[in-house]
Amino acid sequence: MNQWEASTIDLSTKIKPKKRRKHKEYLLAYAFISTPILGFLTFWFIPLAFSGYVSFTNYSGYQAPVPNGVANYVRLANDPLFWKTLFNTFYAALSVPIGMVLALVIAMALNQKIRGISFFRTAFFLPTVSSVVALTLLWKWIFNADYGLLNYLLSLIGIQGPAWLSSEQWAMPAMIIQGSWSGLGLNMVLYLAALQNVPKSFYEAADIDGAGGWQKFTRITIPCISPTTLYILITSMISSIQDFPRFQVMTEGGPNYSTTTIVYYLYQNAFDYLDMGYASAMAWILGLLLMAITLLNFWISRRWVHYE
Repeated sequence: MNQWEASTIDLSTKIKPKKRRKHKEYLLAYAFISTPILGFLTFWFIPLAFSGYVSFTNYSGYQAPVPNGVANYVRLANDPLFWKTLFNTFYAALSVPIGMVLALVIAMALNQKIRGISFFRTAFFLPTVSSVVALTLLWKWIFNADYGLLNYLLSLIGIQGPAWLSSEQWAMPAMIIQGSWSGLGLNMVLYLAALQNVPKSFYEAADIDGAGGWQKFTRITIPCISPTTLYILITSMISSIQDFPRFQVMTEGGPNYSTTTIVYYLYQNAFDYLDMGYASAMAWILGLLLMAITLLNFWISRRWVHYE
């Protein structure tokens, strides 16, 4: 064996372990990413594709789907209860801007350097990590017409409180009040972080120019926290439109469908009436609606969100 052949054999023996090591690294990488991919396929993509197919069928969940074309979507267009629940959904979403304003006010108050401020920050955030059902039951007691806390406080100033949750007129305002409070903790923390990242030099320059408190708030604070405002707006709108547990626990969609949202109506059709095809069509309309609202928010945000 000459020197060239020996060097070739020696080089090949060095390359093979490197290739094996690289193959093992690839296999290990695939093993790590297989779990989220399987989770995505199992719990998101396959159910999504199946619901899209089912929306064009008559399906009860127990029998094989029977194709019926676009009958479910035509039925949706002619269903007055669907349009009522759609209106109720956006009516209930009034809690989003109200809650955002309250969260900003609280965040500005908690952004002050005073003794015990950490306690108040924790107290406002604590409901965020509590059980939604437990908090909803607490609010159900607060809105109780006979012995609820809210009507008791109103009676102290001579006001006869209404039957909040059993009145068609007051049930949805009660849900809006509760919805405005439910998102305060997380939104307050987000706003607090945004406020603390506003450069102090901006306020110092405004002081030199003689700007007042309102001018500093509208010309400095609001533009600087606008990306956070956009994030809170989009996530809160999506959460509000998809909200279900509060309405199920507090009102069960009543009285007379006055608090039945589109998600609650979807739930009723799917699991109470076993009309999975119709519920799937409703879910797809809801998904497209959420996508349209999100894209609209991003498009409008170009005029008022400042990233620099």
